[in-house]
Amino acid sequence: MAGPHAMTTEGNRVKQHEVQTIPLSGISAELAARFDARTATVAVVGLGYVGLPMTRAMHDAGYGVVGFDIDGAKIEALTSATAYLKHLGQELYDELAASNRFVPTADASRLAEADAVIICVPTPLDSANRPDLRYVESSTQLVADHLRAGQLVVLTSTSYPGTTREVSGAILSAAAKQRGLELGRDVFLAFSPEREDPGRTSHTTRTTPRLVGGLSETDTELARRLFVPAVDTVVPVSTAEVAESAKLLENIYRAVNIALVNELKPALAAMGVDIWEAIDAASTKPFGYQAFYPGPGLGGHCIPIDPFYLSWRAASLGKPTRFIELAGEINRRRPAHVVDTLRDELAARDQPLRGARVLVMGLAYKKNVDDVRETPAAEIIRLLLQAGGWVSYHDPHIARFPLMRKYDFDMESARLTPEQLGAQDAVLIVTDHDAVDYQLLADHAKLILDTRNVMAKFKSGKATIVKA
Repeated sequence: MAGPHAMTTEGNRVKQHEVQTIPLSGISAELAARFDARTATVAVVGLGYVGLPMTRAMHDAGYGVVGFDIDGAKIEALTSATAYLKHLGQELYDELAASNRFVPTADASRLAEADAVIICVPTPLDSANRPDLRYVESSTQLVADHLRAGQLVVLTSTSYPGTTREVSGAILSAAAKQRGLELGRDVFLAFSPEREDPGRTSHTTRTTPRLVGGLSETDTELARRLFVPAVDTVVPVSTAEVAESAKLLENIYRAVNIALVNELKPALAAMGVDIWEAIDAASTKPFGYQAFYPGPGLGGHCIPIDPFYLSWRAASLGKPTRFIELAGEINRRRPAHVVDTLRDELAARDQPLRGARVLVMGLAYKKNVDDVRETPAAEIIRLLLQAGGWVSYHDPHIARFPLMRKYDFDMESARLTPEQLGAQDAVLIVTDHDAVDYQLLADHAKLILDTRNVMAKFKSGKATIVKA
């Protein structure tokens, strides 16, 4: 694959934290020189919500990029410039399809061409809320099967402290020994946590600071040099374990604070206090407070899952993290709480939930994207169906309910019309997409359960609005 032109102008110089450059020699020095000159080839393993933005960042930096995924549909889509993650924009797909520096492939042997391999795969939980590292293990093994001297492997998938060293490191070390190579001398390994937020426009992969921590100083320095052309700020830390812990801390902080307001909401409601108004009032303090808001449950890959990676690891070492586990319990109960609230509101109108027609507004876990990973809407729909409700949904970004690991519903997005709304016994707002006519809901629905406080902005018409 042809190397890119070196970027040497002042305008292309990136901002970096002040770091002391680690002296390199031999293979590591040669590899760093290729990163500095943008003549390296970078492989991205996993072309989903994390891998595809990473592909763009590396391609924009001038590297040659091999995009690998076992899903042939993604490879075909990238070849034909078909957008399968629409929030990234059609321009990305057009640019990659037309580029002579990007090769999408399902052929793992192409990984041998790469000077750096960045692994961007899911890290879900099993049914007992224990880490499920099968994707990390299988992807690392694919890299190991084609390992060669002069390669840097970077894991970005969120996991417990020690995963990079103990799991990926063990696999790569065994493969290296079989080839007469040594991890840390001939091949290198680091962790650099993903910080993607689908749909956010204020920050991109380039503008979001990048943590890097390797198994050694050499690994860390190589990872830093890899990302310098692609990311405005690269922050080296002392070890892979520190980088892994930092990522978990970011999401545990959010999970715990969201659990706090989720628990406060019904308590304040019983006191006649609107929690959203109270949060807005508290937000006027210019220091010592950050606003978090209640909702129907947590979604996305990070906040519902990542805290359990740390709590599992801590428990295995005899150090239980009760605060994290309690927050997880509170947040996981939210979908059931929402359904119970709906049941009570219907009962107050002499309408049982069984047989009631309920329109769920929004499948995505957050507004203005088509991302359904861990969406609370799926569990809410399951509970409504289990209770005997007649359930439909509307989401302007998701035409058909996608097949999920734990959910498989044969449903299509319903049209939002006065007649459709008038036929429902209740409308339940789970996701507050901007591309929805909420005044239409206020004018024609009978009962609206609003878990996002979006209806506060609209004049109430026919509907009775309940904050759930």
